[in-house]
Amino acid sequence: MRDILTVTLNPALDLSTSADRVVAGPKLRCTAPSADPGGGGINVARVAAELGGPARAFVALGGPTGMRLEAALVELGLPLVRMRAPGETRESMAVHDRHSGEQYRFVMPGPDWEEEDVLDALSSIASAVHEGGIVVLSGSHPPGVPDDFPVRLARVLQGRGACLIVDTSGPVLELLARGTDPAPAVLRMDSLEAEELAGRPLMTRADSARFAAELVSRGAAERVILARGPDGSVMAGPEGLWQVNAAKVTVLSAVGAGDSFVGAYAFGISGGLSAPEALALGAAAASATVTTPGTRLCTRAMVQDLLAQCGASEIAV
Repeated sequence: MRDILTVTLNPALDLSTSADRVVAGPKLRCTAPSADPGGGGINVARVAAELGGPARAFVALGGPTGMRLEAALVELGLPLVRMRAPGETRESMAVHDRHSGEQYRFVMPGPDWEEEDVLDALSSIASAVHEGGIVVLSGSHPPGVPDDFPVRLARVLQGRGACLIVDTSGPVLELLARGTDPAPAVLRMDSLEAEELAGRPLMTRADSARFAAELVSRGAAERVILARGPDGSVMAGPEGLWQVNAAKVTVLSAVGAGDSFVGAYAFGISGGLSAPEALALGAAAASATVTTPGTRLCTRAMVQDLLAQCGASEIAV
């Protein structure tokens, strides 16, 4: 299998708790919090490793919170490539309102980066990548990291024969969507992000698939994946336009669903699956993760149980 290196520049120690009601004013008496290592790339690596893939996590860590997060990752048995962050690793918190069933998520910004930190990260990642490996850049950037970081990363990876998968949002996604040189191999986004880029509603899978194909033609990526939540996902690329279903499940928490998709997709590509087959595996992993509470992620058995519901098929447009 091809090596998988995930990149998390802005990790977080994810705290999860619950309260009878979440309302403004009075003190909210919460249950004892659980603490899990969080951040897009970390979750991606955890899922890829859970499925049996050779996953490593490149993580920027700093301060006491970073030490706690590193200890949690070591306890999980996840191989680490550690970079010293320029400040304290952030925390995030998810609070479940037991009365309404709703979840409130509080996310901190993370430490400020300078250009020398960016250059250090690019050099360290390039040194850690295995020849012909898969690199996954997922999650938010810390303050100070430029929007073109994925393009700069793609440039330093060119001589390694690596496949770069990017799952991002906001200004970084807007830049990539215009087309870049070099471009990532795979670019993933959710339906809301896609509609903001398109400037129009994407009501059907065919609408989403056509927009994904438009992004491919612009040079945004070799393959573009658009997640449509409970309506599955679509993909445009050299194989044409493809779609997968989301499994019919009861949703408890959306935390980590997108990361689970990417982790399973990367695992599939690592093991030699075709892009459509890897797309179906990603949909099964995302569907499995939403059935778990708080910040928990899917298990291999859960993904295998749901995979039959998530088969890939071509879209005729």
